[in-house]
Order: sequence, then structure tokens, then C-alpha cells
Amino acid sequence: MIDIFQSNDFLQFLNKTGLFETFRFSVSRGEREVGIIQGYIQRDGGRIKQFFSRRAIINGGPYFAEDITDEEIKALLSKCHNGLKKKAIYIETRNFNDYSRFRPLFEACDFIYEPHYDFIVDTESTDVAERNLGKSRKRDIRTSLRDGAEVIENPTHGQIKEFYGLLSNLYTTKVKTPLFPFVFFDKLSQEPFSRFLLVEYQGEIIGGTVCVFDNDTVYEWFACGKDGAFKNIFPSTLATWSGIKYAAESGQSHFDMMGAGAPGDGGYGVREFKAKFGGELVEYGRFKYICNKPLYAIGKLGVKLMKRK
Repeated sequence: MIDIFQSNDFLQFLNKTGLFETFRFSVSRGEREVGIIQGYIQRDGGRIKQFFSRRAIINGGPYFAEDITDEEIKALLSKCHNGLKKKAIYIETRNFNDYSRFRPLFEACDFIYEPHYDFIVDTESTDVAERNLGKSRKRDIRTSLRDGAEVIENPTHGQIKEFYGLLSNLYTTKVKTPLFPFVFFDKLSQEPFSRFLLVEYQGEIIGGTVCVFDNDTVYEWFACGKDGAFKNIFPSTLATWSGIKYAAESGQSHFDMMGAGAPGDGGYGVREFKAKFGGELVEYGRFKYICNKPLYAIGKLGVKLMKRK
């Protein structure tokens, strides 16, 4: 099954934003595509910074048909890095599926494996999702709703802009990595495969989650909340739970929390937060192909220095 990130709908969305140079590589057997790699080239800041921050991102990881051969996978990976090596400093697959059996093929094509965690929540039914919730999460959801917080399922343009302000502040002060411009979220909110679930309290947007989905899985792409700002109100918890509940009620069997850091990174607060929603901790990792080693070293140093500020 092709997930949302490797679908034509998602590629068309990326092109609508006008923010990215997109790419798509495939390998076919007759008229049937048995392998797809698609994504976007991301650049940050002004002209100089853009030159040093060019990376090709493949969200979700490649699509491989069940009967794809090793030779076809190698041909696809070769086509990918040959097509991108002059455009990007590195290529990164952010895997949301288990590619462990394909790892030798990636490594044979000079991709480096990097461990990375994720949490996958079982949303077979609302009862199952509720049963797996941690006690503290259940309490926080209950008190938030009791004391006046509300989940907005169809937010207005203005409410989405309010949420973007919260998210932008989080990325500037804590995450310390670039966030897409508002137009990305504005365009995404208009897509049928997206869901914005925002938390409102006393007329103010105080948190929310941005999800995309396919026929099987809801993916929590962005989430934030003004936690600790209001007594008995836990916007981040309520936002993520609203996404999990939406997945269960809509018939999707999984809720993918889209990342929980790398092993050994120590004190990763996001991982601790996500763990209490009862998901399974998985380690699907990432594959990285470095197109330009000197520029990659410079860029890696720059990111490290930026996060120290």
C-alpha cells in the first residue's frame, strides 16, 4: 500500500505551496510501478544559508511493492542519488515503516543507517485507544475538558494562524530548527487528507495538532500547546488525544506520532510525553546518503551551534 507521503496527492500538495523543488523517481515493471521515491528539497534562510542547508527529504520512506526485486530496489536507489547529488548536500529517508530487511540494499548503495525512534498507537477502536492511555494522560484529558477546554475540529483561517504563532514560537525557542512558512499550513488545511484539531480555551487557541492520513494511518506531523499556562488545562495532551480519537473513529488502524528522537540522546522530553499515550515504541530509523561530505560537515556544525543558542 502506498502511504500518503508517497502518493500523487501529496506531491501535488507540495507543488501547490510553491515552497519546494519536488522530485519523484520510480521503477516500473511493464505499466506497474513497483517502487517509488518522492519528496522535496528543503532550504533555509537567505541565499548563503540555503546553499549550505540543501537537503532532500523523503517522508515515510520509499514505496516498495511486495514483489519488488533486489535489483529493482538498487536501480531505484541509484536513480535517486544520481538525480539528486548535485541538488542536495544529503538525502534522508524518514522511515515510518520497517525497512530492516532492505537495509543491506540501502547500504550497498552507500546509504548510512541512523537509528531513530517512533511511537505507533493502536487505534483499532476508541475503546482500545482509551484502554492503552496512561493514567496521568486520562486525568489530564478529563480535567481539561471539565474546566472548559474545547477541541475545534473545523478551525477558521484565523484560528489556524493563531496556532501557527504558537508552533513558530516553539520551534524558535525549543526545537530550534526551521519551521515551514504559514502558507504551507494554510494550503495543507485545504487538503482532504489533512486534519487540523485545535484546542481553544476562553476564546484563545492554546494548542493543537496537524495530522495527515491515508486509508490505514493518521500521522501527527505537528503538535504544540501552551502547557503550564492554565490551571488544570493540558492543551498538548488534549490535542494529541483528539488526533488518536479521530483515527479510531475514522477507521484508521494506527496513529503514527512521527518521531521520538534517536537512541542515546538522553532526557528526550518529547519521547517521555509520547510514551504515555500507550503506543508501541519502534525503531524504524532513517537512511542517509551524503552527496557532498565537506558541505555536510559544515552544515552539521552550523545546526549544532544554532541549537546551543
